[in-house]
Order: sequence, then C-alpha cells, then structure tokens
Amino acid sequence: MKKAALNGLLFLCLLLSFLSTGGKGVFWMEQRRQKINKNRRKYMEDTKKTVLAGNGEKDVPRAVYDGVLTIDVDAQVESMEEQEEARWHQLLNAHRTRKILTGQLGGIEKLESGWMVAVTYFNGFRIIIPMNEMMINLQGDGRENADTLNRQVRIANNMLGCDIDFIIKDLDNKSRSVVASRKDAMLKKRQTFYIGEDTEKPMLYEGRIVEARVIAVAPKAVRLEVFGVEVSVRARDMAWEWMVDAGEKFQVGDLVLVMVNKVEASSVDQIIIEVDAKSPTANINKDNLRKCHKQGKYTGIITEVYKGTYFIRLDIGVNAVAHSCNMSALPGKKDKIGFVVTRINDNYEVAEGIITRLIKRAS
Repeated sequence: MKKAALNGLLFLCLLLSFLSTGGKGVFWMEQRRQKINKNRRKYMEDTKKTVLAGNGEKDVPRAVYDGVLTIDVDAQVESMEEQEEARWHQLLNAHRTRKILTGQLGGIEKLESGWMVAVTYFNGFRIIIPMNEMMINLQGDGRENADTLNRQVRIANNMLGCDIDFIIKDLDNKSRSVVASRKDAMLKKRQTFYIGEDTEKPMLYEGRIVEARVIAVAPKAVRLEVFGVEVSVRARDMAWEWMVDAGEKFQVGDLVLVMVNKVEASSVDQIIIEVDAKSPTANINKDNLRKCHKQGKYTGIITEVYKGTYFIRLDIGVNAVAHSCNMSALPGKKDKIGFVVTRINDNYEVAEGIITRLIKRAS
C-alpha cells in the first residue's frame, strides 16, 4: 500500500515537472537515463565477453553481471564520458538561448593563426574570446598613439584573475572548442540595467549604490566593471584613507560597493558613468581626527610627494599634510617618518604639521 502511494506521488511530481517545463526537461532527463543504462549494459556486455574469452564462464566474477552497487537503490553511476556529455549539453543550451555565463580570465594567448585571445574555462571546457570581442575600455590609458591591439593586451594582462561575463558565439561538437564574446554579454547587461524598457525606469541610475567588480588595480587607480560598463576610478575616490598603492586595499576579483554619480546612456554602445567607493562607506576620518592633539608626535607613512608637499597616513588612522621637513636628507614616498601636529584642519579633515625625523627608508 505504501509502495503504491509512493509511486503515485512520484508520478504526480513528474507530471508537474512536465507541465512546468513544457515537457522538455522531463524528456531530456528520460533520454539521458536511457542513454546511461544503454552505455552501462554495453559496458557490462563488453566486460563479460573479455573475461569469458580469457577465463571461461564459470570463472567470471559476479561483479561483471551485477555492476556498481549504490547506496541509493535507484541511483545511477555516471562515467566520466557521461558527466562530460552533461556539461557539454549545458553549453549547447547556453549557446541556443544566448545565456550570459561567467568565468575567470585565466590567460592571454597568441594562437598559431596570429589571433590574440583571452582564455577562460567553464564546466571544464576551454573558452577563447578574441581580443576584439573583449570590449576593453581604452579611454584614459595614456597610450592614445599606440597600437590598439597592444593597448588591449596590456590592459587584459592586468585583468588576469578577474571574473568576466561572456556569451557563446560558436562551438564545435567534434573538437569541443568554444568561441565566445564578452562584448555581447556586456551589451546585453547594458540594455537590461542602463536602458531598460521604454516605460520603465532603468535599474541603474544616478544616486544608486550598486555592486562592482574589481577587474584591474594600479597604484593610483582601480578599474571596475559596473554591470557591463568599465570605468577607471582614482584611488583617492576608492577609500577615505590615503594609500601609497591602491593594491594595499583592493585586489583583482574583489566586489565593492560604489555610488553612481553620473550616467550618460544615449545607447548601449555609448554609456559613460562616474562612480566612487567612498560614498557608500562611513567616513571615519572625523572620528580618527579626534585622536590627534596639537603638538602631539606620531608615526606614519608618506603616501605621496607633490611640489614639496608631503601627504602622510598616520598610524593612528589620520590623513596628514606636511609643508616642511626638519631634516637634511629629505624623505621620499613610502618612507616611515616621525610627525608633529601643529594644526587640526577640520574643514579638510587632515592634521597639518612638520616631519621631524626619518624612521625607516622604503626598501
């Protein structure tokens, strides 16, 4: 009685699944189950023939007839080939539906044909993305007169390890090779988040806090990907504290919250945004400034030197500025120094003072 009820419940679940998916999911699962059983039977028959040829039927181990004994009576043990086939089927479906997939940028290569490509992996399969399909933003890279491909490759090298979206453009069943486009994925995301439907407000607009991917880090700037749009943000706009190198705080692959300060979206191809990572976080500079006292002596690291002015990050968590230095040998960037406070500037939230001594030169 219990068995009949269980079978009835199972039939009802399958029927609901069939109705909710139009029958496609159930048919595919049933076809796959039949294929697994067919392959298993063929494997068992081949194994049996091999053993019989060498030993005779009476010496054949029982395992040859019984197969794999699983804990779950109805479980199916898949071979490596069957698992690979299932993973490949996912890529086929993604190609058919133009689904956005995500992988880690794992390499930059030059093919025998001379093409420069980015390499990522998905479901264990190698995916190549031609450099002209990477949609790398070249604005502000400082190499406007250089070759475009070299500029793209240089930035892509700095992006290694970051997550990138892509849409499969073509694949080959025989060689299991896949060609994809990051550009197609980014344009699709732009349409969804920046343009939207005619009657609806875009999901990404000025004043909204959104999540962004860190895709490259330089000493004074961080490159972000914000829902299909790349933007370079100055290090001073990424954190309230002054940094010698943005790499001290941010790494490729990080996710950060940013405030969208400007959006210009005339079309999916022409979108310009401005963001900062300071606005979504609490400004602790004012609180830390209370730790400073006039004529107090503190240690810190020089984060920048510009036209005789020293910008310092004190160890107590305060930004400081020094216009003079009581030393015969001037200190430099990254040096650890002693600092005496002469004035607390509440308007700019910094301590002003004098560098009194060099504690340690930067290596």
